[in-house]
Amino acid sequence: MRNCFLFFIAAVFSCAAIAQAPPANVPLFPGFPPTSHWRNNPADWTVKDGVLTIKSAEKTDWYVAPTNGEDAEKSPILLFPGPKDFWFSARVTVDFKSRFDAGVLALYANDKNWVKFAFEMSNEMKPSIVTVVTRGLSDDCTGAAIEGNSVYMKVVKAGQTIFLYYSADGKRWSLTRALNLGPEQDLQFGFSSQSPTGGGLTATFSDIHYKPERLRDWSGD
Repeated sequence: MRNCFLFFIAAVFSCAAIAQAPPANVPLFPGFPPTSHWRNNPADWTVKDGVLTIKSAEKTDWYVAPTNGEDAEKSPILLFPGPKDFWFSARVTVDFKSRFDAGVLALYANDKNWVKFAFEMSNEMKPSIVTVVTRGLSDDCTGAAIEGNSVYMKVVKAGQTIFLYYSADGKRWSLTRALNLGPEQDLQFGFSSQSPTGGGLTATFSDIHYKPERLRDWSGD
């Protein structure tokens, strides 16, 4: 009887330890901030050899419509805490299937202040650079059309200013937008995918880089 009681106690403590252990449900990258979290869980995700894939479920979007204020907050977003000055970049590859499918580099202050820098299937069904800046309501700006399903993208935060760049080869960068979310605030940054009109999407982020340093304004160097 004594042995059974001791086994029961050991089992209880073992279960408690498992329950208290942090779930291994977020990817980490060398050189990135050591903590991250999901804002909305993805349908699936993987990290292998430094390559991140994020699969979003059907009808997932992140948008506050400027027409009527309708709020969509279903896209999975992996977020890291950002310092005052930093930059990050990735080669974004999207398995385009439906209108507005996208792989995203994200900046997030709070529910009403954020930036979505997207490689997106446009309304005209062309893979394009798209920026969505939300200050209460979202704007929606479609930029350059891109040949193929991959492009390099870079986000630079310098003080209060945010610069968004894209590149065909990851070496020569073109500025698509410069913006300011207002008074200095803590920002989180990371990666997302979406499929607002489709049945789900897989976005792949490779050649990922991050540095807690300030780059030159307007050039991204």
